[in-house]
Amino acid sequence: MIFRQLFEPLSSTYTYLLGCEETGQAILIDPVVVAMDRDLAEVRRLGLTLAYTVDTHIHADHITAALELKRTVGSKIVAPAHDCLPCADIGLEEGQPFRAGSIELQPLHTPGHTDGHFAYLLGERVFTGDALLIDGCGRTDFQNGDADTLYKSVREKLFTLPEDVLVYPAHDYNDRRVSTIAQEKKRNPRLGEARSLDEFKQIMAGLNLPYPKFIDYAVPGNRQCGVCPSGLPENLEKYCRQMTDSPQG
Repeated sequence: MIFRQLFEPLSSTYTYLLGCEETGQAILIDPVVVAMDRDLAEVRRLGLTLAYTVDTHIHADHITAALELKRTVGSKIVAPAHDCLPCADIGLEEGQPFRAGSIELQPLHTPGHTDGHFAYLLGERVFTGDALLIDGCGRTDFQNGDADTLYKSVREKLFTLPEDVLVYPAHDYNDRRVSTIAQEKKRNPRLGEARSLDEFKQIMAGLNLPYPKFIDYAVPGNRQCGVCPSGLPENLEKYCRQMTDSPQG
């Protein structure tokens, strides 16, 4: 299997490129619209054809490239079935593997950051989205997030995976690229094994994070699989510049 980890610095998002060497099919996990030209260039450089985009959840900090990639190269849009997105071609459910050539993703419903959040297990790798970050986790104060639920998702689903499974998150803000289940169980300051549920809830309640500056545009846009709204404030136009300049509209 061909594997690349790609970083989009504006939203500090990791996009993952998976390629089947037998069929030439490629998957992009959590693609970002401002970086779609880079992603397509990498797919082509590797001699692959983009067959699918897969999102872990409805993002609040960037616009997914799923729709624009479908318009540009015909890739199919794959998303959690829980979110009932009419624009998705394929809805994923836990217990039903998703295959592209020799690549087989095992969807894991890991709600808590959002109610429809999924992680994807691929052999010795797990793509954890925002449910589990390196030494952290996604916030739980919007999009039907819930600290109790996230704690259960991480401790009962992700932390029960083999300890040498590599953890690839959707974001990192400190130039870190990968962790392991063992490392997160041991030292994650929010969700590690030393933390009780009550302690985790206190931590999350005390974060006092600012209201996400792009959420009011990103969430409705991502419910349409990646549509940038018109009339964006000037300071937020950079989040959609790729789509604004796109010949597809």
